[in-house]
Amino acid sequence: MADFSLKAAPVLGGLDLSIGQCKLVERTDIALISAAVPLDGRTAFEARLKTEWNLDTPSPATSTRAGPMRAIPMTADQMMLAFEPGPTLTEASVHAALDSDAYTTTQTDAWVILELSGAGATTALERICPVDLDAEAFPVNGAARTTMEHLGVLIVRLGTDCFLLLSARSSAQSFLHAVEISCDWTAP
Repeated sequence: MADFSLKAAPVLGGLDLSIGQCKLVERTDIALISAAVPLDGRTAFEARLKTEWNLDTPSPATSTRAGPMRAIPMTADQMMLAFEPGPTLTEASVHAALDSDAYTTTQTDAWVILELSGAGATTALERICPVDLDAEAFPVNGAARTTMEHLGVLIVRLGTDCFLLLSARSSAQSFLHAVEISCDWTAP
């Protein structure tokens, strides 16, 4: 029998680029778990989020954050929990903590996560994103489920000129290409 082992690899090879006035980084340090609220279980689910992580339920257009845990709205009664795993916060511990108060599914390897930052970040996204990204309309912690080019994307504003972009891993190269081309337009 062959002696070999598997090693995890980032889908975009740990991408870290500067393009125009943008910085584009593949975030491989974030774990993702989708959480859906059971029928008639909203009160228990919200209480569990508060008890476990002091996390509020996100509104349809706003992500919430408490410590290392961020909740990103997906649809009615469903959200993506995004966090940097550590010794006490793991995918297994999140599943266990939510137990019967949510239906959970590990999503970490199903998505590619890009962080886009820099003076040209908003301008680059305005070319490919149909969401109004003006800071008044889409403030820090603003979140939306949208499309960029023809691809489904979750977008979260982390700071004035910083965004988290999540898209399907299966189309990661196409997604990267769309964002890169848009960033090229920000060159001085």
